[in-house]
Amino acid sequence: MPPAQLSDAIGLVEQIAAGDRTAAAVLEQHLDRIDRLDPQLRAMSVVLADEARAEAAARDAELARGRARGPLHGVPVAVKEELDVAGCVTTFGGRGNRTPAVADGEVVRRLRAAGAVLVGKTHMPEFGQWPFTEAVAYGHTRNPWDTTRSPGGSSGGTAAAVAAGLVPVAIGGDGGGSIRIPAACCGVFGLKPQRGRVSSAPHPHLWWALGTIGPLSRTVRDSALVYDAIHGNVVGDRFTAPEPSESFSAAADREPGRLRIGWSVKPVTRGIRPDPVNVQAVRDTARLLTDLGHDVREVDPAYPDPTAVFVPQFLGGVRAEADTVEDRAALERRTRQTLALGRWATDRVVEAAIRRGAQVTRTAERVFDGVDVLLTPTLACRPPRLGRLDGVGTVRAALRSMPMIAYTALWNVTGNPAASLPVGVGPDGLPLAVQLVGRTADEATLLALSAQVEAARSFPVPPLAVS
Repeated sequence: MPPAQLSDAIGLVEQIAAGDRTAAAVLEQHLDRIDRLDPQLRAMSVVLADEARAEAAARDAELARGRARGPLHGVPVAVKEELDVAGCVTTFGGRGNRTPAVADGEVVRRLRAAGAVLVGKTHMPEFGQWPFTEAVAYGHTRNPWDTTRSPGGSSGGTAAAVAAGLVPVAIGGDGGGSIRIPAACCGVFGLKPQRGRVSSAPHPHLWWALGTIGPLSRTVRDSALVYDAIHGNVVGDRFTAPEPSESFSAAADREPGRLRIGWSVKPVTRGIRPDPVNVQAVRDTARLLTDLGHDVREVDPAYPDPTAVFVPQFLGGVRAEADTVEDRAALERRTRQTLALGRWATDRVVEAAIRRGAQVTRTAERVFDGVDVLLTPTLACRPPRLGRLDGVGTVRAALRSMPMIAYTALWNVTGNPAASLPVGVGPDGLPLAVQLVGRTADEATLLALSAQVEAARSFPVPPLAVS
């Protein structure tokens, strides 16, 4: 597919609606990219080529009959392995399950209802435990910018697929940074929504109060379009969010107004030193935001320590997902270590941690008394080399994860929306990214501001994506 045809989701919808392209032709071009590029990347865990062709043909038939088209009509999408797709095994990145799901999960159902064409599923580390997409079941997923580097995790397959143009948008999940971390590593846009914004059905929660579901995309407006299609709750969701006052697409299309933006490169995790390249990216972005007319100043967020709230929910979340698999003996040895180490994180302990999270949230959100948006690095380190999990157990894996989650995990504890925004390419040839954190339930401001930055500084594209 030539670079000119590497369209975003909104562009594809417009082209299909105008009759310039068909959903079937768009799908074939993306299946061709998957055939050519995914053997290098290992982003896709399942490719549903025949099913997707039937779905694309149905979309074209609907358009020919004059039926109302959905906002994602004909757009090829992929979803992370933790989401149920009818007829596919929900592997959670491992080998413990063998029976296909009988029905789509709520997010997949909403994607199809919006007219999307489901191309397949994307790789993740087992149960999404780590910010590196590496697993015994399939090996290492690779970064499209440099295939010796990690795409991050746990939505690393999702990010790699989007960055390389295998699909325009794909769905990930974020329990400690797992949308934002791979977005930063792969140079795409990833917004973790407000807790409860997107249904986790058929599961009542995703890692208890920590987890959320959302898209990764090559443009801010594409992310907003997908959120308009998938947000909302159903009976049985443990966590919910208030209905937004405007559509996400409307927010991404409007000017953000003059905002008070506080920036800080201080990590939440003590003892972590951010890479100077990432620090400079924040400083450069602060200057850009000043030039765009915002009130920008350095702040001290006075972060609380979220460890006592995060760790029990992390361990309890892994246990809750492991309890659903058919063959626990097939789990990775490292996962079995996690489960053994986390035996103390019972449901009672987890519920106590969720209650303690309210105090952590109150302390963390004091920064928003003086600013509308907080600007930080997304990662403390540069995108790491592959093999971070090779030969290591749970404790060493957790230690190696610290620089990846040092700025992100707190906002899973609080539930605030937070986005990773590409801002260029570093001297190492890898993407630069910053994190924007918003007030409770204020995705709209983050989308408007991110779109403004995107217009001022176009998002980078890896060479592999235009091959």
